[in-house]
Amino acid sequence: MATAKENAINLYMKGIRDGHAEEAINAYTGARYTQHSTGVADGKEGFLAFFGPFIERNPDRDIRVVRALQDGAKVFVQAHQVLNGGAAKWVTTDFFDSDEAGLIVEHWDVIGEDTPPNPAGRTLVDGPTEVVDIEKTEANKALISEYIDACLIGRRVDRMGDFISDEVFHQHSVGMEDGLAAFASYYAADDCPLSYQECFLMVGEGNFVATLNRTRLDGLDMCQADIFRLNGGKIVEHWDNAEPVPPREEWANSGKF
Repeated sequence: MATAKENAINLYMKGIRDGHAEEAINAYTGARYTQHSTGVADGKEGFLAFFGPFIERNPDRDIRVVRALQDGAKVFVQAHQVLNGGAAKWVTTDFFDSDEAGLIVEHWDVIGEDTPPNPAGRTLVDGPTEVVDIEKTEANKALISEYIDACLIGRRVDRMGDFISDEVFHQHSVGMEDGLAAFASYYAADDCPLSYQECFLMVGEGNFVATLNRTRLDGLDMCQADIFRLNGGKIVEHWDNAEPVPPREEWANSGKF
């Protein structure tokens, strides 16, 4: 029997990249398919109604899964999409829930435009991908949960050193430099445009933990995915992806969360 991670990747790659949307949605999803990508309606019919036209208007689809994690029934997938020879480039971060057979039954996503390297020379997707330290999964998830509560939601910038390595912190966020000091300075500023309200989902496997968060940026409600790589009990690398939450009247389903 295929794992939930394998089914999520196949839904992505066979259904969207390879253009076999109907075959994939029937093969890799369960009795329901609850959708939180706000432009897509619930169910298999909603998936086909969206991705049928998507495949037609984007005949050239270069899609690569960069990172994938499974945590019980939950799955996280980060992918890089290059459409129509580079006419559009996207980074997608997707969270899935699955049933007892590993079939996908619910989906959340954050879609952001790919950007040039940041001041540290890092992109939104480069860096290590290997999942190791499986035995540390629960400890790493607990550390990230406390970090988000204390430092990102609670804005205890003075405690960031309890969670982030002061020796190496590779930063992939747009506009950011590497290092704990750079991020602490940014987040401590009185005019910092970013705030965190809630960690809605968490998927961890070994040295990687991915979270789906309610945030605000420049006064806008955002849906943000964060990916953390940990080593030796500290965060040593971070990627993120964010998109505005559209007005409720534009939702085709129950919303981003």
